[in-house]
Amino acid sequence: MPETPAIHVLNGPNLNLLGVREPHIYGRETLADIEARCVKAAAGASVVFRQTNHEGVLVDWIQEAREGADALIINPAAYGHTSVALHDALKTLSIPVIELHLSNPATREPFRHHSYVSSAATGVIAGFGPAGYDLAVQAALTSIRERG
Repeated sequence: MPETPAIHVLNGPNLNLLGVREPHIYGRETLADIEARCVKAAAGASVVFRQTNHEGVLVDWIQEAREGADALIINPAAYGHTSVALHDALKTLSIPVIELHLSNPATREPFRHHSYVSSAATGVIAGFGPAGYDLAVQAALTSIRERG
């Protein structure tokens, strides 16, 4: 495992509105609250935490992770259901990729049942609300450790 592993946590569209947008689905924690959870769960590992509403910016950050990250966690939000570009960018990575969703897409509208990100991810965590980020960071650390 690297001396100080780096985990990149990328968040897609509308996640900047956490805490106010549909709290009955996504909870009341803000994105800043979730970032603090990730830093705490990382237990000393470096966390690069970002959010954008723009697909191309997410692609740029994924490409950046090729050189600077030991694992990538991505909550693609709606782009998971629509973006071949995210899928293609993620396929260029040789690090663990964890797809994350606050809600469980399989229990929601039919258009949310398919994810282009899933087939490029090492694993998927969905339906645990903000606690899913804690689980994703732990999974990332375990994957980094197992890779040596």
